[in-house]
Amino acid sequence: MHIVCSHCLAINRIPEDKSHTQAKCGKCQQAAYSSSPVELTDASFYRYIEKNDLPVIVDFWASWCGPCKAMAPVFNAIAKQSEELLFAKVNTEQAQQVSADASIRSIPTLIFFLHGKEIDRVSGGLSESQLKNWIMQCLQKLA
Repeated sequence: MHIVCSHCLAINRIPEDKSHTQAKCGKCQQAAYSSSPVELTDASFYRYIEKNDLPVIVDFWASWCGPCKAMAPVFNAIAKQSEELLFAKVNTEQAQQVSADASIRSIPTLIFFLHGKEIDRVSGGLSESQLKNWIMQCLQKLA
């Protein structure tokens, strides 16, 4: 399995008999996996979503967006509960190129990626149960 370090973005190969949640980055020696959403930029976005072997759920948000602020604690809580998914956030005000490439028209928008390919997306603030249901639907598409 390959996992991109949440700190330095180095690609780490994790042996099959080892847990990615305990892995240390070979480059920076910090924990490669983070249970908290990783902040992505125009410079880091594609490497993170394309090179990870785990699915990545990205929250496209903005600081002025009320529904984004309301959903942030829910998104963070779900990230801490799931070890088989990676979570990331993209500030649309700062990462304008990535936001344009992803055709973000409203925020918050969540996109479920696997190996850089969009599996599904949903726009608007979600409750914890709605977010969990959406993730389950995305995972079923992969099965």
